[in-house]
Amino acid sequence: MKRSSVKELLHSDKFLQEVHVKGWVRTFRSNRFIALNDGSTINNIQCVVDFENTDEELLKRITTSAAVSITGTLVESEGKGQSVEVKVTKLEILGDSNPDEYPIQPKKHSLEFLRENAHLRIRTNTFSAVMRVRSTLSFAVHKYFQENGFNYVNTPIITGSDAEGAGEMFHVTNFEANKAPLNEEGNIDYSQDFFGKETNLTVSGQLEAETYAMALGKVYTFGPTFRAENSNTTRHLAEFWMIEPEVAFNDLDANMDLSEDFIKSVLGYVLENCKDDLTFLENRLIQEEKTKPQAERSEMSLINKLNFVVDNNFKRVSYTEAFDILRNCKPNKKKKFQFPINEWGVDLQSEHERYLVEKHFKCPVILFDYPATIKAFYMRLNDDGKTVRAMDVLFPGIGEMVGGSQREERLDVLKSKMAELNIDEEELWWYLDTRKFGTAVHSGFGLGFERLVLFTTGMGNIRDVIPFPRTPQNAEF
Repeated sequence: MKRSSVKELLHSDKFLQEVHVKGWVRTFRSNRFIALNDGSTINNIQCVVDFENTDEELLKRITTSAAVSITGTLVESEGKGQSVEVKVTKLEILGDSNPDEYPIQPKKHSLEFLRENAHLRIRTNTFSAVMRVRSTLSFAVHKYFQENGFNYVNTPIITGSDAEGAGEMFHVTNFEANKAPLNEEGNIDYSQDFFGKETNLTVSGQLEAETYAMALGKVYTFGPTFRAENSNTTRHLAEFWMIEPEVAFNDLDANMDLSEDFIKSVLGYVLENCKDDLTFLENRLIQEEKTKPQAERSEMSLINKLNFVVDNNFKRVSYTEAFDILRNCKPNKKKKFQFPINEWGVDLQSEHERYLVEKHFKCPVILFDYPATIKAFYMRLNDDGKTVRAMDVLFPGIGEMVGGSQREERLDVLKSKMAELNIDEEELWWYLDTRKFGTAVHSGFGLGFERLVLFTTGMGNIRDVIPFPRTPQNAEF
């Protein structure tokens, strides 16, 4: 007999038909009522056991997290909270679960405890909801780009270049520990290593994506990236996923148009297709907010926050204009900012970005034309010689969501900027080639996928929106 999902049964009106469903027991009460979940939905289906005609030993094996197979009749529910239920005619235990040893009991657990049991935390309502939203967001990303003429490019995970110039990269080597050969200068001789040079795990696929954009026109990458930053904040991971489109012939204005349309599309798709999960996560957040001081509570519910982004036009403001607004605002004058705004050229912090979005403009904001000194070498230099064609998209509650730019397409300017930053031309000879052979204006942006999932689900820690977080001193699973 064909197996139905719990989600299908909950939306079915084919009463009095025999159905077959498999899943895991969430709760079993009164030796009669099984709350069954198979991961297809946040909601459980109630399965009613005829305990008088069921073997007592079998009933004892119906414990939280046991895997079961149930055949029965779909009927209208007589209880509150569900429209249908299954009257069980046949029950089989597929996998026992010892209630004395199973750590995820049907009660509230701290997120810290659940991180320690990351292999089992997906069985909770919170994490199953988060991961279904993550899956839907991932599909929406590919859907948007595929429907808009982009080619999906798989850029290298192992690379010899540092796209961000940050230097915080994981090294890749085939040398045994403490046995690496040395050259005449006493340094490690990477010419004898597997790749014949020093290599690392990538922090970005952007540079490689640019080369493909200059032939395919519109490309995007969506893959894992790595940063060896010794940070234990709620916003950092050592392994994370990046979405990076690159488009030939797009200037900064077109890049801003793309970022806004893309974000609205993927969030709109999730709002339409994850209603039950978002409602659950919103209610969870409401309860969590009640435990915070009034001043720290969010002014918007989760779903309202998502609609705030989808329904509003993004305000476009130059860095210089934003700097003047922040320098003259009350929080800055009254020294309420943790990082005061005094001199032009400072890198804006999350508190500044959120002020612009939540208090001043009351809509998502795109800042552009940043000081060149705080941005990467590949961003196009403006005619003023001190700003670059960079852009950041700012969201409520989180600050920067997207970072991008019009790329520097002029070979002489690019080489000059690389020289200023001591970036070796020989290391990026292939990147410079794209400026020699048919160079053209092009632009792109990067969006950290986990940050987008964090915003969409309302979770407070980025470790809770990726299946198995990789952080300093933590690679357990």
